[in-house]
Amino acid sequence: MDAKKILPKPNWLKIKPPGGEKYLQIKELSKELNIATVCQEARCPNMAECWGGGTATFMLMGEVCTRGCRFCSVKTGNPKGVIDKDEPRKLGVAISKMGLEYVVLTSVDRDDLPDEGAGHFAESVSVLKELKPDLIVEVLAPDFHGKTELIEKLVSSKPDVYAHNVETVRRLTKRVRDPRAGYDLSLDVLSQVKKIDATRYTKSSIMLGLGETDEEILECLNDLRSVDCDVVTFGQYLQPTKLKLKVEEYVTPEKFQFWQKTAEDMGFLYVASGPLVRSSYKAGEFFMKGIINKNKQLANANEVRV
Repeated sequence: MDAKKILPKPNWLKIKPPGGEKYLQIKELSKELNIATVCQEARCPNMAECWGGGTATFMLMGEVCTRGCRFCSVKTGNPKGVIDKDEPRKLGVAISKMGLEYVVLTSVDRDDLPDEGAGHFAESVSVLKELKPDLIVEVLAPDFHGKTELIEKLVSSKPDVYAHNVETVRRLTKRVRDPRAGYDLSLDVLSQVKKIDATRYTKSSIMLGLGETDEEILECLNDLRSVDCDVVTFGQYLQPTKLKLKVEEYVTPEKFQFWQKTAEDMGFLYVASGPLVRSSYKAGEFFMKGIINKNKQLANANEVRV
């Protein structure tokens, strides 16, 4: 694409400005407790909707990522091993004040740490589960270089949903993601989670509008199903800054509907697909909450019968 030509945003990408009591409460608590939300760091277009509805995605281990993906607005650098060991407790305090029932935890990549942050991630999940046993916790985790012992450490903390994003199709991975990430590596992470604990729900996300073809998207969906991925989301890539990759195409809502039906027909448990959909998405969390609570009730009923 000509570097001088910038595609104008279509009407369906208009975003509601942030506001409301819940939005302000989450914003103030995050600032007060020095807790980062990926909603702010990644400039999520759904921040008004999700925060206004009392849901948020929290980002662990600081605001500086050791990797530099070309689609992401999160700051890149070397955190030099610095980590807030009190963060799990702070997070628990914040969530108890917010009265949330479904929480998404994600993090920057921390290749500078010996365990790449897996232990801190797992401790955060465990603390939240201990403070509020009924809380549903979804993690959107790094790849941990595919190291089984690190993936197992996070899985053993019992997050209800384990998400890891392929982000884009195989052909575009090297152009879009940091060189240390990889298409097959991401598939392997999702596969390992199921092998470690088949009861964990797995989830991944695909950005559209980066120049992918329909055939490549279909291949990606088949690859995700081959590793028993339960949930997939599709969203429009939006260029966060002038230094990041440009948008190649604004995909229509009708095309997103097509991919939703295609993925559902392939057997995914849940599919969220739309221009403003992101990996952590309020509607998807609501659906997963229903599924998880139903399964918990069935398990409890079976225990009573025994």
